[in-house]
Amino acid sequence: MNALRICLIDDEEGFVTTLAERLELRGHTPIVALNGEEGLQRIAEHSPHVVVLDLRMPGIGGMETLRRIRAAWPKLPVVMLSGHGAEADIAVCLRSGAQAYLKKPTDISQLLATIHEVLEPSGGQ
Repeated sequence: MNALRICLIDDEEGFVTTLAERLELRGHTPIVALNGEEGLQRIAEHSPHVVVLDLRMPGIGGMETLRRIRAAWPKLPVVMLSGHGAEADIAVCLRSGAQAYLKKPTDISQLLATIHEVLEPSGGQ
């Protein structure tokens, strides 16, 4: 698959910076946002191919950010990512429009495989 614009929305700056660097090394273009509001702005500005969204963030959390993404960009694939993932959270995220849910820490290869899955014509929505 060609280079992707991947919007990373996560309040853990060290984590998201490292993830962005790893994606760049693999030829992708990360678009980093440290909160939901900033993430929504980045999506509007950069039209990413996919969003990787943290579930628990201060301000508007991942679920509210997901709701706003679905309202504005209904076909934009979203992969939820959280270190606090309970089974109930996973179910709610998937019912709310996320295409996938991964638990932190996640391997970069697993994340990219999941991103490619949700971008396949038969995957995601």
